[in-house]
Amino acid sequence: MLSTLQKCLALLSLALLTMLAGSAVAQETPSTAPAKPPLKKKSAAKTTKAKSFEYNEDFTVLPISKNSMKTDMAIVGEVDDKPGLPYIRERVHLEWRPGDPIDVYILKPRNLQNPPVILYLYSYPQDTDRFKTDHWGAYATDNGFAAVGFVSALTGHRLEHRAPVEDFFNQLPEALGASVHDVQMLLNYLGTRKDLDLGRVGMFGQGSGGSIALLASAVDDRIKAVDVLTPWGDWPTFIRESTFIPTEDKLKMNTPEFLKAVASLDPVQWIPKVKAQSLRIQNVRKDGHMPDAAQENIEAAAPEIAVINQYGDAAALVPAAMNGRLLGWLKEQLKPSTTERASVEKSQRIHFFPGKLPAAPAIAEPH
Repeated sequence: MLSTLQKCLALLSLALLTMLAGSAVAQETPSTAPAKPPLKKKSAAKTTKAKSFEYNEDFTVLPISKNSMKTDMAIVGEVDDKPGLPYIRERVHLEWRPGDPIDVYILKPRNLQNPPVILYLYSYPQDTDRFKTDHWGAYATDNGFAAVGFVSALTGHRLEHRAPVEDFFNQLPEALGASVHDVQMLLNYLGTRKDLDLGRVGMFGQGSGGSIALLASAVDDRIKAVDVLTPWGDWPTFIRESTFIPTEDKLKMNTPEFLKAVASLDPVQWIPKVKAQSLRIQNVRKDGHMPDAAQENIEAAAPEIAVINQYGDAAALVPAAMNGRLLGWLKEQLKPSTTERASVEKSQRIHFFPGKLPAAPAIAEPH
Protein backbone atom coordinates (compact mmCIF):
# COMPACT_ATOMS: atom_id res chain seq x y z
CA MET A 1 0.00 0.00 0.00
CA LEU A 2 1.22 3.51 -0.83
CA SER A 3 1.43 6.08 1.91
CA THR A 4 -0.79 9.15 1.68
CA LEU A 5 2.28 11.34 1.09
CA GLN A 6 3.50 9.16 -1.78
CA LYS A 7 0.12 9.24 -3.50
CA CYS A 8 -0.12 12.99 -3.11
CA LEU A 9 3.35 13.51 -4.61
CA ALA A 10 2.59 11.35 -7.65
CA LEU A 11 -0.75 13.07 -8.21
CA LEU A 12 0.91 16.48 -7.83
CA SER A 13 3.38 15.60 -10.58
CA LEU A 14 0.58 14.73 -13.00
CA ALA A 15 -1.44 17.80 -12.04
CA LEU A 16 1.52 20.08 -12.73
CA LEU A 17 1.98 18.62 -16.20
CA THR A 18 -1.66 19.21 -17.15
CA MET A 19 -1.65 22.72 -15.69
CA LEU A 20 1.48 23.71 -17.60
CA ALA A 21 -0.02 22.51 -20.86
CA GLY A 22 -2.62 25.23 -20.37
CA SER A 23 -5.65 23.32 -19.11
CA ALA A 24 -8.37 25.48 -17.64
CA VAL A 25 -10.59 22.68 -16.33
CA ALA A 26 -10.25 19.43 -14.41
CA GLN A 27 -9.99 16.22 -16.38
CA GLU A 28 -12.57 13.48 -16.02
CA THR A 29 -11.73 9.80 -15.73
CA PRO A 30 -12.58 7.98 -18.98
CA SER A 31 -15.51 5.61 -19.08
CA THR A 32 -14.75 2.18 -17.73
CA ALA A 33 -17.55 0.48 -19.69
CA PRO A 34 -16.80 -2.83 -21.44
CA ALA A 35 -14.97 -2.52 -24.73
CA LYS A 36 -15.86 -3.78 -28.17
CA PRO A 37 -13.44 -4.73 -30.94
CA PRO A 38 -11.85 -1.68 -32.58
CA LEU A 39 -13.30 -0.57 -35.90
CA LYS A 40 -11.02 -0.64 -38.91
CA LYS A 41 -13.26 0.80 -41.56
CA LYS A 42 -16.49 2.71 -41.94
CA SER A 43 -18.45 3.23 -45.11
CA ALA A 44 -21.67 5.11 -45.68
CA ALA A 45 -23.43 6.72 -48.60
CA LYS A 46 -24.29 10.40 -48.31
CA THR A 47 -26.44 12.33 -50.76
CA THR A 48 -26.00 16.06 -51.18
CA LYS A 49 -28.02 18.51 -53.22
CA ALA A 50 -25.35 18.56 -55.91
CA LYS A 51 -24.53 14.89 -56.30
CA SER A 52 -24.27 11.55 -54.57
CA PHE A 53 -21.03 11.03 -52.64
CA GLU A 54 -19.86 7.81 -51.07
CA TYR A 55 -17.96 8.35 -47.83
CA ASN A 56 -15.33 5.70 -47.25
CA GLU A 57 -12.66 5.90 -44.55
CA ASP A 58 -10.04 3.41 -43.47
CA PHE A 59 -8.53 4.37 -40.12
CA THR A 60 -5.41 2.30 -40.74
CA VAL A 61 -4.56 4.26 -43.93
CA LEU A 62 -3.30 7.64 -42.79
CA PRO A 63 -3.00 9.76 -45.99
CA ILE A 64 -6.33 11.47 -46.61
CA SER A 65 -5.71 11.19 -50.35
CA LYS A 66 -6.27 7.44 -50.03
CA ASN A 67 -9.65 7.86 -48.31
CA SER A 68 -12.93 9.15 -49.71
CA MET A 69 -13.92 12.17 -47.61
CA LYS A 70 -15.13 15.70 -48.22
CA THR A 71 -16.26 18.62 -46.08
CA ASP A 72 -20.07 18.59 -45.94
CA MET A 73 -20.51 21.50 -43.57
CA ALA A 74 -18.40 24.48 -42.49
CA ILE A 75 -20.36 27.05 -40.49
CA VAL A 76 -19.05 29.86 -38.30
CA GLY A 77 -21.17 29.29 -35.23
CA GLU A 78 -20.18 32.35 -33.22
CA VAL A 79 -17.64 35.15 -33.20
CA ASP A 80 -16.19 36.43 -29.93
CA ASP A 81 -14.94 39.95 -30.64
CA LYS A 82 -14.39 41.09 -27.07
CA PRO A 83 -13.08 44.66 -26.72
CA GLY A 84 -9.61 44.77 -25.24
CA LEU A 85 -8.52 41.32 -26.38
CA PRO A 86 -5.68 41.22 -28.94
CA TYR A 87 -7.44 38.55 -30.98
CA ILE A 88 -10.84 37.53 -32.36
CA ARG A 89 -12.15 34.04 -31.60
CA GLU A 90 -14.37 32.04 -33.95
CA ARG A 91 -16.11 28.76 -33.28
CA VAL A 92 -16.49 26.83 -36.51
CA HIS A 93 -18.74 23.80 -36.90
CA LEU A 94 -17.18 21.28 -39.32
CA GLU A 95 -18.47 17.97 -40.62
CA TRP A 96 -16.76 15.49 -42.94
CA ARG A 97 -17.68 12.22 -41.23
CA PRO A 98 -21.23 10.92 -40.62
CA GLY A 99 -22.30 11.40 -37.01
CA ASP A 100 -19.08 13.14 -35.94
CA PRO A 101 -19.45 16.96 -35.95
CA ILE A 102 -16.37 18.87 -34.77
CA ASP A 103 -16.14 22.24 -33.03
CA VAL A 104 -12.95 24.07 -34.01
CA TYR A 105 -11.80 27.31 -32.37
CA ILE A 106 -9.86 29.72 -34.57
CA LEU A 107 -8.18 32.66 -32.84
CA LYS A 108 -6.72 35.36 -35.10
CA PRO A 109 -4.61 38.35 -33.99
CA ARG A 110 -6.27 41.69 -34.62
CA ASN A 111 -5.20 43.86 -37.52
CA LEU A 112 -2.89 41.22 -38.98
CA GLN A 113 -3.34 39.77 -42.44
CA ASN A 114 -2.54 36.12 -43.13
CA PRO A 115 -0.79 35.17 -39.89
CA PRO A 116 1.06 31.83 -39.57
CA VAL A 117 -0.94 29.04 -37.95
CA ILE A 118 -0.40 26.66 -35.04
CA LEU A 119 -2.76 23.72 -34.46
CA TYR A 120 -3.32 22.73 -30.83
CA LEU A 121 -4.40 19.23 -29.85
CA TYR A 122 -4.31 18.36 -26.16
CA SER A 123 -4.60 14.96 -24.54
CA TYR A 124 -7.68 12.80 -24.06
CA PRO A 125 -10.06 13.34 -22.23
CA GLN A 126 -9.76 17.15 -22.41
CA ASP A 127 -12.48 18.98 -24.35
CA THR A 128 -12.54 22.47 -25.88
CA ASP A 129 -12.81 24.46 -22.61
CA ARG A 130 -9.28 25.88 -22.72
CA PHE A 131 -9.83 27.41 -26.16
CA LYS A 132 -12.59 29.60 -24.71
CA THR A 133 -10.39 31.15 -22.02
CA ASP A 134 -8.88 34.59 -22.51
CA HIS A 135 -5.52 33.80 -20.92
CA TRP A 136 -4.87 30.80 -23.19
CA GLY A 137 -5.90 32.81 -26.21
CA ALA A 138 -3.48 35.58 -25.28
CA TYR A 139 -0.58 33.12 -24.98
CA ALA A 140 -1.46 31.26 -28.17
CA THR A 141 -1.82 34.34 -30.39
CA ASP A 142 1.11 36.27 -28.93
CA ASN A 143 3.65 37.56 -31.47
CA GLY A 144 1.21 37.44 -34.35
CA PHE A 145 0.17 33.79 -34.62
CA ALA A 146 -3.24 32.32 -35.34
CA ALA A 147 -4.24 29.46 -33.03
CA VAL A 148 -6.53 26.62 -34.10
CA GLY A 149 -7.79 24.39 -31.28
CA PHE A 150 -9.76 21.15 -31.60
CA VAL A 151 -10.08 17.77 -29.88
CA SER A 152 -9.41 14.26 -31.11
CA ALA A 153 -11.97 11.65 -32.12
CA LEU A 154 -13.84 9.91 -29.30
CA THR A 155 -13.04 12.83 -26.99
CA GLY A 156 -15.20 15.43 -25.27
CA HIS A 157 -18.19 16.61 -27.33
CA ARG A 158 -17.25 14.09 -30.01
CA LEU A 159 -18.45 11.26 -27.76
CA GLU A 160 -22.04 12.56 -27.74
CA HIS A 161 -23.10 10.41 -30.70
CA ARG A 162 -21.22 7.29 -29.61
CA ALA A 163 -22.36 4.29 -27.61
CA PRO A 164 -21.65 4.62 -23.85
CA VAL A 165 -19.32 1.59 -23.98
CA GLU A 166 -17.00 3.29 -26.49
CA ASP A 167 -14.10 5.51 -25.45
CA PHE A 168 -10.72 6.69 -26.75
CA PHE A 169 -8.89 3.69 -25.32
CA ASN A 170 -11.05 0.75 -26.38
CA GLN A 171 -11.48 2.33 -29.83
CA LEU A 172 -7.80 3.35 -30.10
CA PRO A 173 -7.28 2.49 -33.81
CA GLU A 174 -10.24 4.67 -34.78
CA ALA A 175 -9.35 7.43 -32.31
CA LEU A 176 -5.86 7.72 -33.81
CA GLY A 177 -6.62 7.17 -37.49
CA ALA A 178 -9.71 9.39 -37.59
CA SER A 179 -7.87 12.18 -35.78
CA VAL A 180 -4.95 12.07 -38.22
CA HIS A 181 -7.49 12.39 -41.03
CA ASP A 182 -9.07 15.31 -39.13
CA VAL A 183 -5.77 17.19 -39.09
CA GLN A 184 -5.49 16.89 -42.87
CA MET A 185 -9.14 17.79 -43.49
CA LEU A 186 -8.79 20.74 -41.13
CA LEU A 187 -5.79 22.02 -43.07
CA ASN A 188 -7.82 21.65 -46.26
CA TYR A 189 -10.57 23.80 -44.75
CA LEU A 190 -8.14 26.43 -43.46
CA GLY A 191 -6.69 26.67 -46.96
CA THR A 192 -10.08 27.69 -48.34
CA ARG A 193 -10.38 30.69 -45.99
CA LYS A 194 -7.65 32.83 -47.59
CA ASP A 195 -7.02 34.68 -44.31
CA LEU A 196 -4.21 32.49 -42.93
CA ASP A 197 -0.65 31.68 -44.03
CA LEU A 198 -0.77 27.96 -44.82
CA GLY A 199 2.87 28.11 -45.85
CA ARG A 200 3.82 28.39 -42.17
CA VAL A 201 1.92 25.79 -40.15
CA GLY A 202 3.00 24.25 -36.86
CA MET A 203 1.35 21.76 -34.53
CA PHE A 204 1.51 21.35 -30.77
CA GLY A 205 0.30 18.09 -29.24
CA GLN A 206 0.17 16.82 -25.66
CA GLY A 207 -0.22 13.16 -24.64
CA SER A 208 -2.57 11.48 -27.11
CA GLY A 209 -2.54 14.74 -29.08
CA GLY A 210 1.23 14.39 -29.38
CA SER A 211 0.82 10.91 -30.86
CA ILE A 212 -1.61 12.26 -33.45
CA ALA A 213 0.67 15.21 -34.28
CA LEU A 214 3.57 12.84 -35.01
CA LEU A 215 1.43 10.58 -37.19
CA ALA A 216 -0.06 13.54 -39.07
CA SER A 217 3.35 15.06 -39.74
CA ALA A 218 4.56 11.79 -41.18
CA VAL A 219 1.94 11.97 -43.96
CA ASP A 220 1.41 15.73 -44.46
CA ASP A 221 4.30 18.05 -45.31
CA ARG A 222 2.15 21.14 -44.81
CA ILE A 223 3.07 20.92 -41.12
CA LYS A 224 6.48 22.61 -40.98
CA ALA A 225 7.19 22.32 -37.24
CA VAL A 226 5.98 19.92 -34.53
CA ASP A 227 6.26 20.24 -30.76
CA VAL A 228 5.00 17.36 -28.61
CA LEU A 229 4.74 17.10 -24.83
CA THR A 230 5.02 13.53 -23.48
CA PRO A 231 3.39 11.95 -26.56
CA TRP A 232 1.82 8.53 -26.09
CA GLY A 233 3.17 5.62 -28.08
CA ASP A 234 4.96 2.27 -28.05
CA TRP A 235 1.51 0.75 -27.64
CA PRO A 236 2.49 -2.64 -26.17
CA THR A 237 4.41 -0.93 -23.35
CA PHE A 238 1.85 1.86 -22.96
CA ILE A 239 -1.10 -0.51 -22.71
CA ARG A 240 0.70 -2.81 -20.30
CA GLU A 241 2.16 -0.18 -17.95
CA SER A 242 0.17 3.07 -18.16
CA THR A 243 -1.67 3.94 -14.95
CA PHE A 244 -4.19 6.02 -16.90
CA ILE A 245 -6.02 3.28 -18.78
CA PRO A 246 -9.10 2.02 -16.88
CA THR A 247 -8.76 -1.59 -15.78
CA GLU A 248 -11.72 -2.76 -17.89
CA ASP A 249 -10.22 -1.22 -21.02
CA LYS A 250 -6.76 -2.55 -20.26
CA LEU A 251 -8.07 -6.12 -20.09
CA LYS A 252 -9.60 -5.74 -23.55
CA MET A 253 -6.61 -3.92 -25.03
CA ASN A 254 -3.75 -6.07 -23.76
CA THR A 255 -4.52 -8.91 -26.16
CA PRO A 256 -2.73 -10.09 -29.32
CA GLU A 257 -5.74 -9.14 -31.46
CA PHE A 258 -5.97 -5.56 -30.20
CA LEU A 259 -2.22 -4.99 -30.28
CA LYS A 260 -2.14 -6.21 -33.88
CA ALA A 261 -4.97 -3.83 -34.81
CA VAL A 262 -3.12 -0.80 -33.44
CA ALA A 263 0.44 -1.80 -34.42
CA SER A 264 0.40 0.10 -37.74
CA LEU A 265 -0.54 3.31 -35.88
CA ASP A 266 2.36 3.35 -33.44
CA PRO A 267 4.31 6.63 -33.30
CA VAL A 268 7.48 4.59 -32.78
CA GLN A 269 7.04 3.33 -36.35
CA TRP A 270 6.09 6.70 -37.85
CA ILE A 271 8.33 9.21 -36.09
CA PRO A 272 11.35 8.48 -38.34
CA LYS A 273 9.15 9.56 -41.28
CA VAL A 274 8.10 12.93 -39.86
CA LYS A 275 8.13 15.51 -42.66
CA ALA A 276 8.35 18.59 -40.44
CA GLN A 277 11.52 20.62 -40.78
CA SER A 278 11.64 21.14 -37.00
CA LEU A 279 10.69 18.64 -34.31
CA ARG A 280 10.85 18.89 -30.53
CA ILE A 281 9.98 16.13 -28.08
CA GLN A 282 9.50 17.12 -24.45
CA ASN A 283 9.16 14.07 -22.24
CA VAL A 284 8.29 14.26 -18.56
CA ARG A 285 9.44 11.21 -16.64
CA LYS A 286 7.29 9.76 -13.83
CA ASP A 287 4.29 10.96 -15.80
CA GLY A 288 2.05 8.04 -14.86
CA HIS A 289 0.09 8.28 -18.10
CA MET A 290 3.08 7.54 -20.35
CA PRO A 291 5.58 4.98 -18.97
CA ASP A 292 9.25 5.98 -18.90
CA ALA A 293 10.26 2.94 -20.98
CA ALA A 294 7.82 3.91 -23.73
CA GLN A 295 9.16 7.48 -23.70
CA GLU A 296 12.68 6.16 -24.18
CA ASN A 297 11.60 4.02 -27.14
CA ILE A 298 10.03 7.01 -28.89
CA GLU A 299 13.16 9.08 -28.27
CA ALA A 300 15.35 6.32 -29.69
CA ALA A 301 13.26 6.22 -32.88
CA ALA A 302 13.25 10.00 -33.41
CA PRO A 303 15.08 11.43 -36.45
CA GLU A 304 18.39 13.22 -35.99
CA ILE A 305 16.82 16.65 -36.40
CA ALA A 306 14.75 16.17 -33.23
CA VAL A 307 15.42 18.29 -30.16
CA ILE A 308 14.71 16.11 -27.11
CA ASN A 309 14.16 17.55 -23.64
CA GLN A 310 13.93 15.00 -20.86
CA TYR A 311 12.44 16.30 -17.61
CA GLY A 312 12.90 14.25 -14.45
CA ASP A 313 9.38 15.09 -13.33
CA ALA A 314 6.63 17.66 -13.88
CA ALA A 315 8.21 20.15 -11.47
CA ALA A 316 11.36 20.21 -13.60
CA LEU A 317 9.26 21.41 -16.54
CA VAL A 318 7.91 24.46 -14.70
CA PRO A 319 10.69 26.97 -15.53
CA ALA A 320 10.51 26.11 -19.23
CA ALA A 321 6.71 26.21 -19.41
CA MET A 322 5.37 28.96 -17.17
CA ASN A 323 3.81 32.16 -18.52
CA GLY A 324 3.30 30.80 -22.00
CA ARG A 325 6.93 29.80 -22.58
CA LEU A 326 5.81 26.31 -23.50
CA LEU A 327 4.33 27.68 -26.72
CA GLY A 328 7.29 29.84 -27.73
CA TRP A 329 9.51 27.27 -29.41
CA LEU A 330 7.07 26.58 -32.24
CA LYS A 331 6.74 30.28 -32.98
CA GLU A 332 10.49 30.61 -33.30
CA GLN A 333 10.57 27.73 -35.79
CA LEU A 334 7.89 29.34 -37.96
CA LYS A 335 9.60 32.70 -38.35
CA PRO A 336 10.33 33.55 -42.01
CA SER A 337 14.08 33.42 -41.39
CA THR A 338 13.99 29.86 -40.07
CA THR A 339 15.78 27.45 -42.40
CA GLU A 340 15.53 23.70 -42.60
CA ARG A 341 17.19 21.98 -39.68
CA ALA A 342 20.28 19.88 -40.23
CA SER A 343 21.30 16.85 -38.22
CA VAL A 344 23.33 17.82 -35.19
CA GLU A 345 25.37 16.00 -32.60
CA LYS A 346 23.39 14.14 -29.96
CA SER A 347 24.91 16.20 -27.15
CA GLN A 348 23.61 19.39 -28.76
CA ARG A 349 20.03 18.29 -29.25
CA ILE A 350 19.30 16.10 -26.21
CA HIS A 351 18.97 17.81 -22.84
CA PHE A 352 18.16 16.45 -19.38
CA PHE A 353 16.59 18.42 -16.55
CA PRO A 354 16.75 16.63 -13.17
CA GLY A 355 13.55 16.01 -11.25
CA LYS A 356 12.61 18.30 -8.39
CA LEU A 357 9.90 16.35 -6.58
CA PRO A 358 10.70 13.84 -3.77
CA ALA A 359 10.90 10.28 -5.04
CA ALA A 360 7.65 8.34 -4.91
CA PRO A 361 6.55 5.02 -6.43
CA ALA A 362 4.15 5.00 -9.36
CA ILE A 363 0.43 4.85 -8.74
CA ALA A 364 -0.79 1.29 -9.19
CA GLU A 365 -4.36 2.04 -10.31
CA PRO A 366 -5.83 4.48 -12.86
CA HIS A 367 -6.77 7.85 -11.42
